[in-house]
Amino acid sequence: MNLLENEKPIGVFDSGIGGLTVVKRIASALPNENIIYFGDTARVPYGSKSNVTVIEYSLQDAQFLIDKGVKAIVVACNTVSSIALKEIRDHFNVPVIGMIEPGAKAADAATKNGRIGVIGTRATINNRAYSEAIKNLNAKFEVIEKPCPLFVPLAEEGWIDHRATYEIAEEYLKEIREQNIDTLVLGCTHYPILSNVIQKVIGSGVTLIDSGVASAEIVEDELRKINLLKTKKTTGQNEFYVSDIPSKFKEVAELFLGQKINHVHKVDLETLTKS
Repeated sequence: MNLLENEKPIGVFDSGIGGLTVVKRIASALPNENIIYFGDTARVPYGSKSNVTVIEYSLQDAQFLIDKGVKAIVVACNTVSSIALKEIRDHFNVPVIGMIEPGAKAADAATKNGRIGVIGTRATINNRAYSEAIKNLNAKFEVIEKPCPLFVPLAEEGWIDHRATYEIAEEYLKEIREQNIDTLVLGCTHYPILSNVIQKVIGSGVTLIDSGVASAEIVEDELRKINLLKTKKTTGQNEFYVSDIPSKFKEVAELFLGQKINHVHKVDLETLTKS
């Protein structure tokens, strides 16, 4: 493989800030890799939109990353992973890694009693992406799903320890908590930002599954398989792009990533839709 191909960045996109949880995991697993992140903050959330719209937006997001010269695309959005992964893979000739399959495999490995909860956006839950993926691994598993749409704006606001977040989490999770689950899949990349609240409400005996952790392992495996891991042993650099409100993104991103972000680039939405 051409050396220059190895040095290209990994592209990651999401509808907003949630994909930063995946960036964090990839950077931890592959500290030498450069990462370009795009958050479509002008059009967040995707989880309440139609499948046709999600596919349209996703192809535009992926094209933006391709234009930046990425060697692989990580779809750091469970909604997109459940709806548009095939279309993205059909359109672009680079490895495309989603969230659903890695998360399902991690849940399969973690559960002891075969009762697995899944929380996500309405689109992810309505498409039954996780339940199908989990049952493909073991048809005997019981999967209890629950949409939690308000978690996305709470994460976007950075309300990671706010009373309102606890109250909403209690309302969402009380039914699923009574189902004797021992594993809970955080089926939206925004949700790990609220993991402390979710863990307290759901109970310490339930294992939380962060699909970002599992997907980071898949990214490493995929790139190694095709000899695309970066060869230069220099610390990776991250670039951040958003379609709206870069100042708010920067504030929340620094809070979550625990590091200073020098600059967040704003992408003109009109330019993006012409991609």
